[in-house]
Amino acid sequence: MKNRKRNKFYILPAALSLVLVLAAGLPATVTAGEQGGKPAHAGEESEGGHEEGVVRLSAAEMKEFGIVVREAGPGRLDTFVDLPGEIVINADRQAHVVPRVPGIVREVRKKLGDQVKGGEVMAVLESRELADTKAEYLAARERLALAEANFNREERLWKKKVSAEQEYLDAKQAFAEARINLRSAEQKLHALGFSEGYLKQLPEHLDQTYTRYEMRAPFSGAVIQKHITLGEALNGSSEAFVVADLGTVWVDINVYQKDLVKIHKGQKVVIEIGHDIAPVSGTLSYVGPLVGEETRTALARAELPNPQGDLRPGMFITARVAVGSVDVSLLVPKTALQTLKGKTVVFVLDEDGFEPRPVTVGRENGLQVEIREGLKPGEKYASTGAFTLKAQLSKGAFGGGHGH
Repeated sequence: MKNRKRNKFYILPAALSLVLVLAAGLPATVTAGEQGGKPAHAGEESEGGHEEGVVRLSAAEMKEFGIVVREAGPGRLDTFVDLPGEIVINADRQAHVVPRVPGIVREVRKKLGDQVKGGEVMAVLESRELADTKAEYLAARERLALAEANFNREERLWKKKVSAEQEYLDAKQAFAEARINLRSAEQKLHALGFSEGYLKQLPEHLDQTYTRYEMRAPFSGAVIQKHITLGEALNGSSEAFVVADLGTVWVDINVYQKDLVKIHKGQKVVIEIGHDIAPVSGTLSYVGPLVGEETRTALARAELPNPQGDLRPGMFITARVAVGSVDVSLLVPKTALQTLKGKTVVFVLDEDGFEPRPVTVGRENGLQVEIREGLKPGEKYASTGAFTLKAQLSKGAFGGGHGH
């Protein structure tokens, strides 16, 4: 190896094996302990066009900065059709919270933007109608108990020939009607959201107010609309809140007429948002059968996970729908590429460390890039974390020190 002056940041190469990981869909990852042979750049200085400077990292530093090493190799490059679209709320996870009885707002516990859990109380109403419904249920319970006792007595007397049959039949009918009335009163309270367990306990809490009605969140999510104020009179159709679970979102995609024959349910789609938000991959779950009269486009839709909340409804996006694929001899993720001194480089790993290697790129799809020159099959390179390597190489220092 030539004796030349380099900036170096030292590491025990075998320690790299602790942090190199395998990423699906790309060539296998190898550890530094597997390299063993001839350094990747030895004897290839003029052919590879190496830049001066080698970055060496400890295993802890590689793990901290998320640097992943893969082995260069072939892959399938998807081809895409680019279409405009917009992120919208997942309508299957959106709910309008309305009171089921008229009442006066006595408490408002949630405001716009708050997070709520399923079943959590959002507001409290005072409702005279609710009190009447509960009283009707309790009265129906008492009437049923009385009708049952009277029926049992009349049945015994009739069997002993003490009372007339008509009295027995009247008691039987009254008992049946009392059961129907109780069932009707129960159904009214069930419709207002009260459980069977609550109804069974209601007679034991006669000292509690019957006018209190709690508006509860139907599921966990965020309050995206609020139309309720303290002291306001609400009826059964008043929309108090709108709750949405933004853990998933929909992407509505506009498909032009010329592209309709290429777009089908189940195709992969890459959603590019911009604004420093990483692209998100999904699958088309719906392709509409109609073309809009004004837009002359059809609707396609994908559902995307949104655990961090970065995808906000209303954002405009570019949807890259995979409509085909082609085999390429060398394929790397776009995250492996950096620009250094006006050249596109990949950081190649050999026994000396990570060294920037100028490469010639070919076709790309926004996520993956074909490498035509500068990288050979089997060579190890930084697939992620290349920006960190570039930054440390540029300033000539990393961690605790450097060598010359």
